[in-house]
Amino acid sequence: MNGKPLNVIMYYVYYLKSLKYPEQSYIGYTQNLKQRLLVHNAGKSLHTSKYKPWKLVSFVGFETKYKALSFEKYLKTNAGRLFIKRRLL
Repeated sequence: MNGKPLNVIMYYVYYLKSLKYPEQSYIGYTQNLKQRLLVHNAGKSLHTSKYKPWKLVSFVGFETKYKALSFEKYLKTNAGRLFIKRRLL
């Protein structure tokens, strides 16, 4: 290596819980986790605005968009929700 920082793009799948409505959760995908959480908490996301504020519970980073989107899709299935309860919480 030549000492230069790597410009690696990461793709994140994240799991949120509503602070006001603890039974509400949300699974999403992003390249900028901090910015995406700000968007959710500002009420600028159609699917999450009525349950704000949100807390980031877990996230997983991937090297490829394909892997991230595949994992997000899996987490939104019944088997994936069970995986979240058993492994990520």
